[in-house]
Amino acid sequence: MQRIFTKRLLLREWQETDYKDLYEYAKSDLVGPNAGWKPHKDEKESKDIIQMFIASKDTYAIELISENKVIGGIGLHDRKPDELLSHLSQKEIGYVLNPNYWGNGFVPEAVNGLLKYGFEELNLDIIWCGHYDFNHNSKRVNEKCGFQYKFNKKLILERLDGKEVTCLYYCINKTDYEVASPI
Repeated sequence: MQRIFTKRLLLREWQETDYKDLYEYAKSDLVGPNAGWKPHKDEKESKDIIQMFIASKDTYAIELISENKVIGGIGLHDRKPDELLSHLSQKEIGYVLNPNYWGNGFVPEAVNGLLKYGFEELNLDIIWCGHYDFNHNSKRVNEKCGFQYKFNKKLILERLDGKEVTCLYYCINKTDYEVASPI
């Protein structure tokens, strides 16, 4: 995984030693359910999830450089929410952030770093970002980062005991990204 630097953040591969930072926010009821999973029960669960992140190679740790601390996670996943566009090169961004760091613009900064990487390095045609209808913070991030609402669909969240939710999908295509980006 390529390391991605932004003004205040380093997006990097997860390390086994990050488990305490992950558990600090993954145990919160404010984080997991908004992302589709149950809060972590203990540090061992966070260690196991980090092993999954390391194996998948599509989820970055969000490290706050000034504190040398992991404050969240962000993924660039192989998903195609709209089957009519399945012929395009695309990925979907998903993210979580430690609630102690909410309101500081860290998620938009990380998302913009992945947009730049996705369009300029991976040469993607389109990048998606979705959120559940009750997650208003993620809606604001999507809008701040230039994503445009496209559609919604019902999903069953197996990791939340089969809870049915509505997911709203947004995307930005390479042309719109190039027009919006400073030269």
